[in-house]
Amino acid sequence: MGYLTREEILQARDLAYEDVEVPEWGGTVRVRGLMAYERDELELEALEAQKKPTAVRNVRARLVARCLVNAEGKRLFTDADAEELGKKHGAVIDRLFWVAQRLSMPQQDEPKNFGTER
Repeated sequence: MGYLTREEILQARDLAYEDVEVPEWGGTVRVRGLMAYERDELELEALEAQKKPTAVRNVRARLVARCLVNAEGKRLFTDADAEELGKKHGAVIDRLFWVAQRLSMPQQDEPKNFGTER
C-alpha cells in the first residue's frame, strides 16, 4: 500500500455527518462534525470563557449552529444565528448538541507506539 499524496488528502471527503429526525420541527436535519479549524475556534472560545464565565452562555446552540448543514454540506446558520437558535426547545437543541459533539470530538484512547511503527 502506497502513501497518500497531498492531493488525495485534500480531496478526501472525511467529514462525518448524521441525519437526525426532529419530530418537534416536523422533519430531519443533517448534523456534520466540525472541521479542524472550527474545532480549534470552539476550543479557543472555551479557554477564553474561563476568564469570563458569561461567554459559555448558549454554548449548545452555538455548536448546533455550526454543525447543521444542508444536503450539500453548507451551513444552515451563521454564528450570529445561534442566539435565535438558542430560543428553540432545549431538549431539541440538547439532542442535536450531543450528536454534533460526538461527530466533532470523538473520544479516543491515546495512541500506542505513536510514531514508532516502521
